[in-house]
Amino acid sequence: MQISLGRGSDEGRPLYQQLAAHFRAEIEAGRLGAGDRLPPIRELARTAGVNRDTAALAYDELAREGLIEATVGRGTFVRRAAAAAPAPAFEPVLSPLVERLVDLERSRVRYAAPAGTAPLHSLVPDPALYPVEDFRRALNRVLADAGGDLLRYGAPQGDPALREALAERLRETGYAIDADRLVLTQGASEGIALALRLFAVPGDAVAVEEPTYHNVLGALAALGLRAAPVPMQAGAPDLAALERVLERPDVKLFYTMPTFHNPLGTSTGLAHRRALLALAAKAGKPIIEDAYEMDLRYAGRPVPPLAALDDRGLVVQLFSFSKSLFPGVRVGSVAARGRAFDALLPLKHATDLGGSPVLQAALAHFVASGAYDRHLAKVRRILCARRDAALETLAAELPEGATWTTPEGGLQLWVELPGAIDTAELLPDAIRAGVLFAPGFQFRHDRRPSSGLRLSLALADEGEIRRGVTALGRVVRERLRAGPARAMEEGVTV
Repeated sequence: MQISLGRGSDEGRPLYQQLAAHFRAEIEAGRLGAGDRLPPIRELARTAGVNRDTAALAYDELAREGLIEATVGRGTFVRRAAAAAPAPAFEPVLSPLVERLVDLERSRVRYAAPAGTAPLHSLVPDPALYPVEDFRRALNRVLADAGGDLLRYGAPQGDPALREALAERLRETGYAIDADRLVLTQGASEGIALALRLFAVPGDAVAVEEPTYHNVLGALAALGLRAAPVPMQAGAPDLAALERVLERPDVKLFYTMPTFHNPLGTSTGLAHRRALLALAAKAGKPIIEDAYEMDLRYAGRPVPPLAALDDRGLVVQLFSFSKSLFPGVRVGSVAARGRAFDALLPLKHATDLGGSPVLQAALAHFVASGAYDRHLAKVRRILCARRDAALETLAAELPEGATWTTPEGGLQLWVELPGAIDTAELLPDAIRAGVLFAPGFQFRHDRRPSSGLRLSLALADEGEIRRGVTALGRVVRERLRAGPARAMEEGVTV
């Protein structure tokens, strides 16, 4: 089978659409008839020179059009009614940026699993730990005090009392910031988008750690930006590689998570942070510091954030309550100085009309009352116990050659498997064995296969963690006994 795909500019059709068009033409011309079997996804990917996700997306599109059907255990076939299929519905031509987002969304991991599967994949905090009653009392109090005023549009910069409470907490980390230099956002996701738009326009590149937070890769795609990967070495961005990337004129900034990195769970030391700031200052490039889990330290000594060490105004710092409290509150912040802040406020104003005044006011009261700190103390104890359970079971159950990180806070840790195991291919076996994890490919800018995986401490209790890691060890050993895997790039050094 010969398949020729164009690989031109980003303005061309995505590869999965080109693949789908090839088979559509074959069916319409009669060269593929009703009941004919199509090649398996792995074989198609190899023949067409694309990855498996792209091949799967092509088949998904043809199936939605009613041209093919897949049967588990038998394969994929041209539908017998395909020749008489009705004319397709109108398909609008989407912008190239949106097409990229559609590709990313379709290639996301689908975590369908039976009840009882250990949930070590998600960073959504455990609902059992949400301080519902304390927050309900805060809501009732602010509504009783302010009434209908809290049901109007809020100011774009956000609730003054909450900004002051956040600024006070940031000052405790060494970051001398005033409340009037903070802008409240709809969680960290809006903060990421705003910060990227401060410095970059479509076509520009952004330096990102490899691996990195996968939703940042989605934000880059949505804004027409490109990722310039910086490899992680021993849990920190490789400074020599970062220097080379920042020297590129198309790279406009660096996005980093120096504290409780997602997905690695690692934190960088003081010397590394100072050296990183010096490189950014030398290159004249700003830094986005994502401090989304900064309140979740349960071990070790705190290290000042980049923003606290920055005397040049290079750093724009992000924070969110989504992981330390609960995601439904949808409140985060962006802290900036100088021209970055001067531009941030009008950019926020042009983006939306502000967040929810009632939720922000309730959160301000919740923090000021001490309820937030009491909640954090409880969550930190539980996360530390969960981490210890994970580390003990990893040491007991994973085969020789496996390595993992030891986080001092946050919700995640990283595991590198031996034997060049593709963790995306391992996931179905793991689900059958009773455990979910996040395969490493989705944290890479090009989504190439990875032998790494992220384990989450957010949802699973200690017993579920031990059971899940034990199941993971079992399926890894079975995969290693099955024979050598195909060659794969070296993973992250942990």
